[in-house]
Amino acid sequence: MIRAENIKKSFGNLLVLKGVSFEARTSEVVSIVGASGAGKSSLLQILGSLSLPDTGKVFIDDTDIFSLSKDKLAEFRNQRIGFVFQFHHLLPEFTALENVMIPALIAKKSKRDAAIRATELLTDLGLGERLSHKPDELSGGEQQRVAIARALMNNPSVIFADEPSGNLDTKTKREIHNLFFELRDKYGQTFIIVTHDKELAAMSDRCMEMKDGEFLL
Repeated sequence: MIRAENIKKSFGNLLVLKGVSFEARTSEVVSIVGASGAGKSSLLQILGSLSLPDTGKVFIDDTDIFSLSKDKLAEFRNQRIGFVFQFHHLLPEFTALENVMIPALIAKKSKRDAAIRATELLTDLGLGERLSHKPDELSGGEQQRVAIARALMNNPSVIFADEPSGNLDTKTKREIHNLFFELRDKYGQTFIIVTHDKELAAMSDRCMEMKDGEFLL
């Protein structure tokens, strides 16, 4: 479902990714672990099309994503890829419902259809009573659930998550971890998760460790 071939990335004279290859199957939950500076987030950003590699290719659902034009890549990202970050990146002036609707509105879906889908997702994630609340009226765990709902909005093929529970207390962290697997079972998405959390890594279908810009065998 995802295939990356010989990904190299440098920042100045620093070679961050040293010819990394990677594969993930449909509906698989893969954790990528390793020390800070190992190249995990750089790889995730390239897999998710947010950053260009110096060399190498990335295929998602057999589409060579970096062969697409800038506009086509933006459209592909909006419709086929979801992102969840450690810091939720919710727009503070918008309600939970409005934040979740944004990807659908970017995809030019009707406001009515976007609101129906966003309401369903937020209700599924236990936030049916919080639709009209703005981010500063929500707990950290609730904000992260809103961010997850937003990532799911356009029913993407894959969710990329970068330290998704890194900013949460132990109880909430566990709830978010379980949620990823519930969502995978319900919606069938592939999840690629960069994490320092050993519990989340152990729950995953597969855990891969990076060191100095390469995967350990």
